[in-house]
Amino acid sequence: MIMDMNEHLQIRTYKKTGHLEVICGSMFSGKTEELIRRIRRAEIAKQRVKVFKPRIDDRYSEFSIVSHNESSYPSEVLENADEILEKCFDAEVIGIDEAQFFDNNLVYVCQSLADAGKRVIVAGLDQDYKAVPFDPIPQLLAIAEYITKTLAVCVICGAPANRTQRVAKSSDRVLVGGENFYEARCRLHHIVSEGE
Repeated sequence: MIMDMNEHLQIRTYKKTGHLEVICGSMFSGKTEELIRRIRRAEIAKQRVKVFKPRIDDRYSEFSIVSHNESSYPSEVLENADEILEKCFDAEVIGIDEAQFFDNNLVYVCQSLADAGKRVIVAGLDQDYKAVPFDPIPQLLAIAEYITKTLAVCVICGAPANRTQRVAKSSDRVLVGGENFYEARCRLHHIVSEGE
């Protein structure tokens, strides 16, 4: 059976599918910087973009995501993950920074957005200061089409660092801060004290 060119093209034409990209790693590894880079490229491509961050993260700016090297991009501040669905119906690309501070419903939200044909880019810590997986990032990694693991530089030896060392006194799992509270460390130099 011989197909004409139009039939052949119809077989090869697919509905535009969405997908999930996760950028994860330790603090100071360039996660937010990479998120901003991807968002800016989407803007250059004339795509409609929305960026979100959790209210708890007000370290550098209340209404922008900001990397440690001071790159920034305007964002909407949210209390919980469910608000993302309400605010991005017209967006083609959705950026979410500091995902570890959102509730576990972020997994459902990202899945729903990708299923609706949107490109979802999420950045967050994959481990807490004890090197324990930091929810909801592990669940997002499991359903993502694309994963980028960023590495920092160990402040002790200069090796690639994938851990976040807390240098401030606190046993709270969530302690928002920057260089005043944390350092990037490699596996060898990451220390978790007894009782933490």
